[in-house]
Order: sequence, then structure tokens, then C-alpha cells
Amino acid sequence: MNTQYQEDKSVPISDKLKALFELQTVVSDIDKIKTLRGELPLEVQDLEDDITGLTTRVSNYSDDIKTLETSITNRKAAIKESEALIAKYTEQQNNVRNNREYDSLNKEIEFQHLEIELSEKRIKEFSAELASKKEAIDSSKILLAERQEDLERKKAELEEITAETKIEEEKLKAKSEKIENMIEPRLLTAFKRIRKNARNGLSVVTVQRDACGGCFNKIPPQRQMDIANRKKIIVCEYCGRILVDKDILEPDQLDKA
Repeated sequence: MNTQYQEDKSVPISDKLKALFELQTVVSDIDKIKTLRGELPLEVQDLEDDITGLTTRVSNYSDDIKTLETSITNRKAAIKESEALIAKYTEQQNNVRNNREYDSLNKEIEFQHLEIELSEKRIKEFSAELASKKEAIDSSKILLAERQEDLERKKAELEEITAETKIEEEKLKAKSEKIENMIEPRLLTAFKRIRKNARNGLSVVTVQRDACGGCFNKIPPQRQMDIANRKKIIVCEYCGRILVDKDILEPDQLDKA
């Protein structure tokens, strides 16, 4: 792994290291603010997705119920039509001229009875499905109301936390942008790439107890001396983070950064 960046010599390496460490300090403070919000943003998003899904489900159930009710109505109408035909064919049997006509009407009557039985069967099926859909829509509406209440509560919590930290976060973001403008683009890109890949968001770390402050692997004494001299930008050969000595910034310098 390459452990040294080629730098623009117009700015001292020590100043670049200080700027990088200042930027790391500021973005870490922003990370802390986001941590205060915890999982609330994700919880709010999940609840909004649940509500959208439940709303769609209720709408689909409502459409299904309308379709089933129409089907039941049509089947009831079909039964009445069959009953009317049975009455008609029965009356016609009283005026037939031969057995063939009588048998033909009798078959028509039997067919209409079968149609009635089929319609009654379908009505029972549709009614059972209708009851199931209505039960499902009722439970979905209850769940939807609960999710909406949860969403309102979570949003209120998130808004409260955001309001408390908004001013501080805006100041920190402005500060980070100011520092970023002081860092050459290529080095800033490297900083952001390392930060993105680091689990704790640390791109620049100090040497702590003879070890990398990011991955805690030991650093050889000679390399520690090179880091303390601030003559070149050195990265950890294990995790790739930029290494600085613990005295890179004095407390009063950090406060004024």
C-alpha cells in the first residue's frame, strides 16, 4: 500500500495536516449530532413506507369488495331470472301438444334449477370472500391508524432533536466548508474517500500509545518520528487512514479553527 501522498509544495505539509485534522474534528462533531438523532430518520422513513403500503392495501381491498358486491348482485338477479323462466316453462307445459315439447321444457326447467344452484353456490363463495375482505380491511385500517400515530410521534421527536441541534449543525457545516476550501481538491477527495470507507467516519487519526488511532495497529518508532516531523503525509499501512501526531493542534488553536 502506498503510504505517502505527493503534495503541492506551495503549502507546507504541516499546514495541510492541520487543516485535515481540523476538518476531521468538525465533521466528527457533525457525526455526533447525527448520532443524537439515532435511528429516528430511518424509523420515520420506514413508517412512511408502511403507511403507503397499508393505504394501497386498503384501497385494493375496497376495490375487491365493490367487485364482490357487484358479483353477488348479478348472481341474485340471475336467480330471479331463472325463477321467472321456470315459472314460464312450467306454465307452457300445461299447453304442450306432445311429449317431445313437454320433455324439452322439462330440460329447460332442470337447466334453470342448475343455474340457480350454481348462482347460490357462487353467492356463498363471494359472501365468504367478502366477509374475509371486510375483516382484512378493518384490521388494516386499525394498523394504519396505529402507524400514523407512531409516525406523528416519531416526527415530533425528530423535529425536537433537529431544532435543538440545527443552529450548531449549521455552524459546523459552514466551518467544514470553509476548511475544505483551504485543502487542495485531490487531497480533499482522498479524505472523503477514506472517510466513506471507514466505519467510524475517521479519515485522520492521531497516534495513540504507539498505535494507529483508527485500527490500533502498532506503528514503528521511525514512522512515528516521521509523523511527528510533519514533513510528509503518511497513511496507516493497515487501514489507510491519514496519521498525525497528537499535538497537531493545540487546544486554543482548535477552538479558534
